[in-house]
Amino acid sequence: MDHQLSALARAHGVATWYENADRHRVEVADDVVRAVLTEMGVDEHTPPPPKVKVVREGPDTPPLGYHRLDDGQDLIVTPRRLPPVEPAWGWMLQLYALRSPGSWGIGDYADLRDFASKSGAGVVLVNPVQAITPALPVQRSPYSPSSRRFANPLYLRITETDEFRLADPATREAVTRLAPPAHPELIDYDAVWTAKLRALELLWPGTTEDMPQDLRDFATFCALTERHGPDWRTWPADLRRPGHPAVERARAELAGRVDFHAWLQRLCERQLTDARQATTAKIVHDLPVGVDPAGADAWALQDVLASDVTVGAPPDAFSQQGQDWNVPPWRPDRLASLGYRPFRDVIRSVLRHADGIRIDHIAGLFRLWWIPPGRPASEGTYVYYDGEAMLGILALEAHLAGAMVVGEDLGTVPDEVTDAMHDRGVLSSSVLYFERDYDAGTEAGGAPLLPPKRWPADAMASISTHDLPTTTGFLRHENVRIRAELGHLGDPDGEYARAEAAKQEMLATLDAHGLLPEDASEDDLVVALHRLLATAASRLLLTSPQDALGEPRQPNLPGTVDEYPNWRIPLPMEIDDLLADPTLHAAVDALRDARPGGVSPI
Repeated sequence: MDHQLSALARAHGVATWYENADRHRVEVADDVVRAVLTEMGVDEHTPPPPKVKVVREGPDTPPLGYHRLDDGQDLIVTPRRLPPVEPAWGWMLQLYALRSPGSWGIGDYADLRDFASKSGAGVVLVNPVQAITPALPVQRSPYSPSSRRFANPLYLRITETDEFRLADPATREAVTRLAPPAHPELIDYDAVWTAKLRALELLWPGTTEDMPQDLRDFATFCALTERHGPDWRTWPADLRRPGHPAVERARAELAGRVDFHAWLQRLCERQLTDARQATTAKIVHDLPVGVDPAGADAWALQDVLASDVTVGAPPDAFSQQGQDWNVPPWRPDRLASLGYRPFRDVIRSVLRHADGIRIDHIAGLFRLWWIPPGRPASEGTYVYYDGEAMLGILALEAHLAGAMVVGEDLGTVPDEVTDAMHDRGVLSSSVLYFERDYDAGTEAGGAPLLPPKRWPADAMASISTHDLPTTTGFLRHENVRIRAELGHLGDPDGEYARAEAAKQEMLATLDAHGLLPEDASEDDLVVALHRLLATAASRLLLTSPQDALGEPRQPNLPGTVDEYPNWRIPLPMEIDDLLADPTLHAAVDALRDARPGGVSPI
């Protein structure tokens, strides 16, 4: 590579090579590096980006928090380490999948309250509940929100709002008639939002309240989508930037709808707060790695985002063409110039109604795979962030909120990322399918499964995740069957053989731990897998209702959109019946015995 280009890239944190999943060096093409620098606004005259002074608390530092020095420089003092997380067992919850007599075709905030308070768990991890763009079709993936700073009104329990309780009988009856079918085979997000929006419009008191600027901008975006469509990039040019005078004129013209959407956020805050206060379980909310490029944050924060870039992952054995997650990244230079306030605001918005936060793809605090516009995922490169600063700010915000932090560090993640997490008291993630003893591996046989008692102590442990086969799905090779039927596999027979080998390896592991019953049924194996998880050294032991019930369908099948019902599969029974299910009880008994925090379930 040209020396000048290499030096420019190095000065701005753009990788000119990287180490792939096989630990081989891969050179990045010059034109890719130039394209990424262009998206950062960098040329040969651009000075190196500013660096914020972020330090750990010590005898000679100011108190924990954010400070402005006499020379005008920002100083951020962060905790040396978060306090240890109390050992506990708990649930990984897909909120939309819950069912109850009062929910309208989708799980809601009241279901979260009831499940958390009745389940007896010490921890409940919830899928992201950040805001949608209020337009059809509704974005179903919780990992591509319109905004990470506001909540999703799709999850409101309409009949538990004060406005419904105080409404006259005719209005209450009109609202009740709008309820969609209670137990759909698949969740119909568009039908649910249409019904809830009409109900909320009937209940809205029409009041105007003062609102902070960020809420004002978000509510304005929502109102503008109702007039101009869900993608701000297709709006009239003078409405594409929040500070344009045309936006202020539109805001005044649409004042009623702006107030309405701000009111929805206040309702969300009340119900999320109620869910947290009603249970002794610690509620942990999930933070996605990015936002919908057509959504509210991409509009309001476009000066801090590389709006035309998308984030993903380089090619590996599982995705030979790489992955494009279709979310724009932070610009590291702009974050630093603003003292990381936009990042801080996102973390605070989640922790406002949570006892903890899970950071999806926590390696993104250190580096992200940038894909320039018009290029495939394979033609990207890593852009580096000040990971010490971002992890320190995350720890500071968690300290101020009294919250725990869990980082999702699965897949190809540099060891130094996990080491830095543990150094700060941030829990890593351990998944039964993935934990292997690489020190004991051989070139011929590969690395064996690592006994759970040797897993990291500072971790949240589980059998699976929302992107992986459930316990029963794993035992049946369900994900292989579905991908083969969809034509996504080049060698279905080979995939089935690998899945069967993984199953036999797992059965052998159960047997080695004395946990494999004779003539075991499928339900017996589900319970045995949970008993194996219960032997883990990790502080948190979590399972999902899908895993504990023996549901064969996984919530999300990566690599699909409409070919598979991602994020649309409800649980097979209502909350009370679910928590009384004998298979579920047998599965979680071992977790409860190993981590007795919590209370007795119903």
